[in-house]
Amino acid sequence: MDVFEKIEQQQKALKENSAPWVVGEQLKEICADPHCAELVSADLDRKGMGLADCEKNIKAYADKHKTGNFAYVPPKVAEKIIREFYGLPEQEIPAPAGGFVSLEDYI
Repeated sequence: MDVFEKIEQQQKALKENSAPWVVGEQLKEICADPHCAELVSADLDRKGMGLADCEKNIKAYADKHKTGNFAYVPPKVAEKIIREFYGLPEQEIPAPAGGFVSLEDYI
């Protein structure tokens, strides 16, 4: 069973669009990187490393940064939490063609 099948198997036990289910969707995007897919696949076989377990860390962040009754976790922060939970490297930003950065690229 590949990593995507493992994620989808866990998602079947969850309510669609629930917080842990959405972690699975974000994790699928991260696992487009074969190295990350290999690491996550091994982790998903271990107790305490499921989608719901990972989501608890995102909820803890949300609770810590709550304003009144409102909590929001930006997607990049959620991705960072997911990557830390599964021991994945930070997302690499590809170098521009030719390997040079031009200030014009940022205008």
